[in-house]
Formats: sequence, C-alpha cells, structure tokens
Amino acid sequence: MNLFWRELKASRKSLIIWIIGIVAMVGAGMGKFASLSGSGEAMVELMADLPKPLQAVLGLNGLDISTVMGYYGMFYLYLVIMGAVHASMLGANALAKEERDKTAEFLLAKPISRMTILLTKLSSVVVQMVIFNAVMTVSSIAFAAPYADGGASAVTSDILRLMLGTLLIQLLFASVGMAIAAAGRNPKRAGAWSAGVMLLTFFLSIAIDIREGIEALRFLTPFQYFAAPDVLNEGLSAAFIVLSIGVTLAAIAVTIAAYRRRDMQV
Repeated sequence: MNLFWRELKASRKSLIIWIIGIVAMVGAGMGKFASLSGSGEAMVELMADLPKPLQAVLGLNGLDISTVMGYYGMFYLYLVIMGAVHASMLGANALAKEERDKTAEFLLAKPISRMTILLTKLSSVVVQMVIFNAVMTVSSIAFAAPYADGGASAVTSDILRLMLGTLLIQLLFASVGMAIAAAGRNPKRAGAWSAGVMLLTFFLSIAIDIREGIEALRFLTPFQYFAAPDVLNEGLSAAFIVLSIGVTLAAIAVTIAAYRRRDMQV
C-alpha cells in the first residue's frame, strides 16, 4: 500500500473521533448563545465585572459577547486549543510511532529514502489538519449562522479569517511536534513533550493578557498571533503570518536534519 494512504488509514479512527468532538463542541458552545443573548446588557456587565485573570482564561478580553461574533470570539479560544492539541500530538506521533511500536525496521526496509518517508508523513499530517480545520470552519458557520441577523453571510468572512489563523497555528505546532520527535531520544515521550510545549505557550499567553508590560513576549506564543479580538477588529496581522510561517519552516528544517541522521530504534 502507498505510504501516504497507509498513514491516512492508520490515523483515520483518531481523526474521526477528533472531528466528532470538535463538531459537538461547536454545537454545544453556540447552543448556549441563545440563553446568554437573552440576558442582554446584564450578562455583558456581569462578564465585565469578572477578575481580569478569569476574563483572560475565558477569552473575554475586548469582546462583546452579546453579539454572535463576540460570543464566538470568546468560544474560539477553546477551538484553537483543540486544534493545537490535535496538531501537536499528530505531528509528534507521525514520526515517533514506528520506533514506539517497534515497526521502524519494516518501514526502513522499503526501497524509499528517509527524505521520502518524512515528506510523505508531513503530507499526511497537513492533509489531516486541513480536514480537521475545514470541518471546524463549516460547523462554526452552520451553528453561528442561525443567531446572526444576516445568516451565514454575516459570519462567514469573520470565521474564515479566524480559521485561517487557526490553520497557521496548527501547522506551527505540528511542525514543532515533528521536530521534537525527530530530535528527541525517547519516542514514547515525544507526544508528551509536544503537548508540554503547547501548554507552556498557552499559559504564557494567559500571563500576557493578565499582566501589563510584557506584551513584547507575544512573539513567543502562537496563541497571541491571531487572538479573536485582534482578528475581528483589525484582521490577520501580516507580521504574525510571516512569523508563524517562519517558525513552521524552521521546525521542518530541524526535523529534516535530525531525521536524516537519526539512529532509529528498531
């Protein structure tokens, strides 16, 4: 079987579970908007009175949750986290699973180069993330449209911008996960290390939202690159687009260099 399709087939069940989870999450989250929007200004004032750290954790900074896109912007933070977790684990496991499951010898015995193996696995990872992101985009529009005055046309452009930012974040974390798996010595811990890096950058993002004077650290955490208030009010930042692509390419370069000289555990 072609290696690319073999990779997709091996990840099929996991991808389906993630897709079901994200659709359920979007549906349940947007379903709560009806009750919240009925509270009007009272809910907005209640949220505004919450401590700043709690507002940061809830993703409320700079958003009017009485509007459908303001509410979605708050909810969007958790979609990004889901996408980042999925991407981190997917990237790390794509390279680590052969050594972890003791099937590396079977793969390396095939008449294909390590570079071909790596690029095939990378392609499989990208395809899965695009599918995940597309499902998240379509479900977001479908569940948000009933609450918007103009229907789907009123929310589509904003959601597409947010999801493009999410895809860039997914690609970044997946490439970092692959780099960790390629350079690390213990394949069993690659997923944990990748998730740890993702969580560290998330907590840094929360700290930046809470504390004043450390905004310069935004460049260190992808969760600050395409924050909902910024994207909804100003659009995607060209600087952060370039930065996210640059980090992704750098991580891929590290992956290639490390994987080529890696002493595979068979």
